[in-house]
Amino acid sequence: QVQLVESGGGSVQAGGSLTLSCEVRARILSIGTMGWYRQAPGKSRELVSTITGTNINSADSVKGRFTISRPHVKTAILQMNNLKVEDTGVYFCVARDVRTFSGRRSEVWGQGTLVTVSS
Repeated sequence: QVQLVESGGGSVQAGGSLTLSCEVRARILSIGTMGWYRQAPGKSRELVSTITGTNINSADSVKGRFTISRPHVKTAILQMNNLKVEDTGVYFCVARDVRTFSGRRSEVWGQGTLVTVSS
């Protein structure tokens, strides 16, 4: 079974920083894409940033403030700087094209971690 474990959420004042981590808990052969989405209260889930090899795709609203990295094949890090009130939401980690010894999972989601930015 493939599990994604997120950590690093919390509360911060506007202008502050947080670092989110996502770790894949499973014996895997490969993972294509890892990344982060977020869901603000009353809104649908939206892309924050994904990384596939050296290719990074980020929402315009976070460019220049958020940085995604993948220090290990099973780990994704989201460094969030200069946070704004509108960044508040639940942040979900996603892993796509996950290949294990028992098969392939097209997409796996974490449980989410709450980020609250106050003014």
